[in-house]
Amino acid sequence: MEERQGWAGPAVELYAGAGVPWRGVSRRLVTARGLVVSAVAVAALAGLVLLAALTGSGLPLWGCGAVLVGWLLALVVVRRQVGAISWAEQPEELVIRRGRLWRTLVSVPYGRLQFADMQSGPLARRLGIARVEVHTGAVHTHAHIPGLPVEEAEALRSRLIERGESQRAGL
Repeated sequence: MEERQGWAGPAVELYAGAGVPWRGVSRRLVTARGLVVSAVAVAALAGLVLLAALTGSGLPLWGCGAVLVGWLLALVVVRRQVGAISWAEQPEELVIRRGRLWRTLVSVPYGRLQFADMQSGPLARRLGIARVEVHTGAVHTHAHIPGLPVEEAEALRSRLIERGESQRAGL
């Protein structure tokens, strides 16, 4: 890692990450996102088959082929996207990294953290995963970690709140 000094210490490298203890998200997030993609694809296929049956035309069946190809590509993309999500708790900040083609690094200093919450919809609860979202005073801060096991998400949320309070208090 290049040793550049920033406002909160050494810079975190977006691509390398040597020395940064990056942690990945649960592979159950692949299942959750894959199920959503599959539900949309199945609905589109059913609609196209129904349209073909009602009109007697074979043209909607070509659309079925396109939906099937898109479905398979979406499942591959989901697997790659989830594998590219990682996060690290640094001494002064939470760092979240995502993306393979368009890479993003979000850094949230603990002193700016106002609150952290945990969200889990019906499918995520069924799979035992949750999303931790970090809120700061800045409107454009969009920091969240999807697909954490519920116990890990609860523990992370608690640590973030504790670190945010101690940083704001100047301890």
